[in-house]
Amino acid sequence: MPPDHRPDLLAPPAGRASLGEAATLHGPGAIPPLGTEAGAGPIDYSPRRIRRERLGELLSTKPFVVGGIILVGWIVCAVFAGQLAPYDPLAQSLTATNAPPSATHWLGTDSLGRDVLSRVIAGSRDILVISPLATMLGTVAGTAIGLVQGYFGGLVDNVVGRVVEAVLALPVIIVAFLFVVAAGPSELTLVLVIGFAFALLIARTVRTAVLQERDLDYIAAARLRGESALHIMFAEILPNVGGPILVEFTVRLGYAIFTVATLSFLGFGIRPPTPDWGADIAANAGYLSAGYWWETLFPALAIASLVIAINLVADSIEAVVIQ
Repeated sequence: MPPDHRPDLLAPPAGRASLGEAATLHGPGAIPPLGTEAGAGPIDYSPRRIRRERLGELLSTKPFVVGGIILVGWIVCAVFAGQLAPYDPLAQSLTATNAPPSATHWLGTDSLGRDVLSRVIAGSRDILVISPLATMLGTVAGTAIGLVQGYFGGLVDNVVGRVVEAVLALPVIIVAFLFVVAAGPSELTLVLVIGFAFALLIARTVRTAVLQERDLDYIAAARLRGESALHIMFAEILPNVGGPILVEFTVRLGYAIFTVATLSFLGFGIRPPTPDWGADIAANAGYLSAGYWWETLFPALAIASLVIAINLVADSIEAVVIQ
């Protein structure tokens, strides 16, 4: 299917006439060109109008609205944690350990007397910094790798593809765990490791999309004009595979949050006593048998709500961009 017919494209590649222009007939009884109506001017197919229409379609999708509200709520918590948290998330109170939810501590306290609500609010900060940065790094690197693989093909595709398959033979969480153990846990390490692991996954999706584009007429025309390979990959092909890349970013963002929380749960994420959802679950899981369920439940619900919100947004974007 030519790129200018694909629903995930904002506009046809430069230099190609629209079908409406090609189909124009002159004289009495002429058939109106495609993109016009009898007695009316041409329909606006500009990228700005298409973006506006798709944004309107997204905003009318209930899952997108629900997911967006939850996501914005957590972003507000991350940005204004110091103002929203009712207590200092690091403050300990030996007289209020393992206190159940009450009017004083809405979500109770943990084994060190720290306010659970304050730690849940403050714990959103690091996870909402590390996860998007790691996902952006993975998306940029994966897009570049996929463009090279798909455009050049042949030996380049085979060599890079074998390396990608070798690394991905293990689950992503295991690969991330091994690298974090080797490099030592830190925020920068988490960003680099998760970004690297996701880059290989995203590269496979981008490669598949590029393979569908590289033999089309507008690519042949670019070659005939003497355009360089870099220009063709990033100026011609990249805009036409933007839809799958956007979907990959939103989907991987949810996986990044889960990966950060899992590494923290295993003790290879954010260092205590910094508030962190995964680390708090690990620290308080042993108290479940004693009936102190709130210390583990609320950080777990925070992770679940954030991942679900991002998945709702990702599914909505995929339904609109790739129809």
